Amino acid sequence: MGCSAASASAAEPLLLRDAAHTVQAWPAVTLLVDEQAAFSTDEALERRGEFQRPTKDATLGVRKDAVWLHIPVAVDAASSGRWILEINHPDLNRIDVVLMQRGEILQRSVLGTDVPRAERPLPGRTPAQAFHLQPGQDYEFLLRVQTRGAMILPITFNTPSGILSRSVNEQMLQGVLTGLALCLIFYSLAQWFSLREPLFIQYALLTTGSLLYSMHFFGIGQQYLWGHNPWLTSHAVGLASLVALIGSFLFMSQALEGHNPQSRFLRGMRLGAVLTAVLAVAYALDLISLKGLSVIVSVMGPLPAMLSIPGAWRRARKGDSIGTTLLIAWFVYGLGSAVIIGVINGGLPVNFWTLHSFQISATVDMLLFMRVLGLRTEALHTKVLHANQQLDAMHSLAHTDPLTGLPNRRGLQIELSSALSRARPESRLAVYVMDLDGFKPVNDQHGHDVGDELLVAVAKRLQGHLRQTDVIARLGGDEFVVVTGQLHNTVQAHELGLKLLEAFSSPFSLGHIQVQVGLTIGYAIAPDDSQDGAGLLKLADAAMYSGKQSGKFCVRRNTGDLALSSA
Repeated sequence: MGCSAASASAAEPLLLRDAAHTVQAWPAVTLLVDEQAAFSTDEALERRGEFQRPTKDATLGVRKDAVWLHIPVAVDAASSGRWILEINHPDLNRIDVVLMQRGEILQRSVLGTDVPRAERPLPGRTPAQAFHLQPGQDYEFLLRVQTRGAMILPITFNTPSGILSRSVNEQMLQGVLTGLALCLIFYSLAQWFSLREPLFIQYALLTTGSLLYSMHFFGIGQQYLWGHNPWLTSHAVGLASLVALIGSFLFMSQALEGHNPQSRFLRGMRLGAVLTAVLAVAYALDLISLKGLSVIVSVMGPLPAMLSIPGAWRRARKGDSIGTTLLIAWFVYGLGSAVIIGVINGGLPVNFWTLHSFQISATVDMLLFMRVLGLRTEALHTKVLHANQQLDAMHSLAHTDPLTGLPNRRGLQIELSSALSRARPESRLAVYVMDLDGFKPVNDQHGHDVGDELLVAVAKRLQGHLRQTDVIARLGGDEFVVVTGQLHNTVQAHELGLKLLEAFSSPFSLGHIQVQVGLTIGYAIAPDDSQDGAGLLKLADAAMYSGKQSGKFCVRRNTGDLALSSA
């Protein structure tokens, strides 16, 4: 029973001094176990000699029976007499508090979650009751505690300023941790709406369940959200645990095998999530008791991590950061869970760190899991970037001449259409169609490889005599097209043609071979000769053929008459 053989008379009274602000009650506590939960206050008082000193402070584990606690106190003569008894564990169903002096009952009150919020003595986060005690007097407190969960009883006597300070500190801590969790949930939901990646909504589900559990365990939920609703008050902790478990099954499986829809591990984990959802419905309909649910959760709770560890370990060994992060998260979670289980079962003392161990580990887990989301987002971005690169490559192949890297006929159409949209009478556009003179003999004499080298050299020479904004395209064979804009008059267009012609007066050095080829150029101007891309190309092409027929190595403009004559 966790008690020693010492009787209640052996317990020294607690001295309540205002200067202490907070006085721990357990050094003076003796207890009596009521196995049938049937003793009345008078019957418990008749058994004073059976009260014994506990061997563990502030935690009595999970138990069905009721426990009576006896606490003698002595009020300092200089005290104001205003003291507040508080039990710093919100999840206690019923605490009967009796104040006595010299065997006479002075005050009775009932605390705990079974008491409607409006009827509680103090509307705070934890069970608490204020007392007006006479300075210099001795009193006895008799508490009967019965709860369906863990009997964690960190009992203290506090001055008003002392309990205010402790409450503010705890509220600030809970506010920071709750705010952090809400930010992570909202971020993951926003990412899910944006990317439609299931991992983000599963993270939100997991984090929501963990947050609701912490809010219940530390009384924030009862204080601000569902304390007015008895059904929610009694079901919140169980439903929160199941929601977190559903999220765990889905998140772990998606993080490790979401890329493989045929994975048996993925299907098994999803089946676990479905089974947990069915249990949640059954619990909500009161088909499963809280005790039964506690057994189920204690068995199923570790399953997502245990089933995922082999896959995470394999990925971690390959240097995958997702696997490593999950392993660290499970270690932290396991450590926090072990501590809180030790507190619940009475194996570890109750203090700030042990009471908050699960919440702290859950917060670290949420941040580590957020790193998993970040890694997944990075992978998605890389995948999208790779897909875009592939699309760009395919687009380039479709619009680029593979030999010279210049736009092909399809690419020229796009570039010419764009350039024509900027053509004006004061800013003309010229389209040059040019064909090499003497290319076929080079090809026949030296072979196609030398011919290909010559075509690449021709492209580079044209680029060297044009602006970066000008467009050079190869339509096939030895036929090239140049598009140049921002020409103030037609003279500039003709001068550029002559400049290109002159550039081909010197031979090309191809390794140990020197070859000489010339150009025949035909051109047309927009908007003077035509405002249509296809029309300009036809005019320029006709002018080029006319030049070929007239002796080659010349520049000729077509204003329309040559196109008609060659049609």
